[in-house]
Amino acid sequence: MSEQTHQPDNPETDNRPLYLKDAIYQGELHSVPYALTVSSPKIEPIDKRLLKANAHEAMQHQAEQQISMLKKQAELLLRQAKEIEQRLELSHAIYKAEINFEPVINGIYHLYQKDDGQQVLSMVAPYEWGKSMKFSMFLNTVRLLPDKTWEILM
Repeated sequence: MSEQTHQPDNPETDNRPLYLKDAIYQGELHSVPYALTVSSPKIEPIDKRLLKANAHEAMQHQAEQQISMLKKQAELLLRQAKEIEQRLELSHAIYKAEINFEPVINGIYHLYQKDDGQQVLSMVAPYEWGKSMKFSMFLNTVRLLPDKTWEILM
């Protein structure tokens, strides 16, 4: 061999770029990635169109699944945000009402409206008044939550 001939067996004289140094297989002969003899297994060329089509289909399917999952999560977050806004709105209305006691967490109370439009929070349920209910209208049964907001029970 001449001096300019490439000798991959000698690392000192191998002046190929790093990405080409691995191009020549240097492992065990029984696991070589290409045919060495006539009796070696047949190596079929890959159908690049089929490879790309399968990759595209898998990619599209995965992306659609992830987008669908994110949309469901976004819808859930929006629904939860709306519920919190409604609870906050109700809570503002209840705290504007007349309250003659200190409500306790998880306590169940009843919201009524007087003839003049003023709302009143009471511990007395509508069925407990009998015929002597002193308010013009029953509005809601509510519960005080630990974050001091209210939720409607009925």
